[in-house]
Amino acid sequence: MAVKDLDGKVALVTGAGSGIGRATAVLLARRGAAVVALGHSQDSADDVADEIRRQGGTALPVAADVADPDAVRDVLARVGQELGRLDVVVANAGVNGVWAPLDELAPEEWASTIATNLTGTFHTVRFAVPLLVRQGGSVVVVSSINGTRTFSNSGASAYATSKAGQVAFARMAAVELGPRGVRVNAVCPGAIDTEIDDNTEQRHTDDLGVPAEFPAGQIPLTGQEPGVAAQVADAIAYLVSDAASHVTGTEVFVDGGQSLIA
Repeated sequence: MAVKDLDGKVALVTGAGSGIGRATAVLLARRGAAVVALGHSQDSADDVADEIRRQGGTALPVAADVADPDAVRDVLARVGQELGRLDVVVANAGVNGVWAPLDELAPEEWASTIATNLTGTFHTVRFAVPLLVRQGGSVVVVSSINGTRTFSNSGASAYATSKAGQVAFARMAAVELGPRGVRVNAVCPGAIDTEIDDNTEQRHTDDLGVPAEFPAGQIPLTGQEPGVAAQVADAIAYLVSDAASHVTGTEVFVDGGQSLIA
């Protein structure tokens, strides 16, 4: 029987259409939350909402580009009007963007990655704050081992910078919002089997950086096997629960030890 520790609470999950976001939205709904499933498209949001409803949960599917402040503001206004509260925010929406040598990376490619991953996180939290502080709540920012512990993915300068910025933002927000009853933490996944790599453009990265060999695989716990989205969702569910009531301003690495050797 599923734990229902989020009964009566409302959770917003961005990037809910697939991967970590989808697994998190489904898990939080299973634990009792009414989930606002924000997808980049309405179809993807509707799809995860249908899955939640089939399992007996409650979901409000919405679509928005988190890089667009007006779109995010409108979503949060709708949450306030239709659901009346917000207790949990999972800022998960993100892209790998373009991975390329610095002297080949176009300014607009850099800006696009930063806009979605870092500025989109700011928009999500910024417009959620007025609802969160009403009764207190929890924010989890989905960052990465890249830019926080690992710097071996040559060509990923925009992505790694956005992920490092997310952790700094989470720490700053934790200090600022703590007195108002809002906890802010980050999860930093390593290699996770999701669809995000399908949307990555890599150009001329083979000869960048320093080559490394991992005879037994680069993930101590599993060798070559990546983690799965549900494992990250489990960590997020812990951080937003009362079991983590004194945890804020920290990062949880969900990578099987990958970042310790990579």
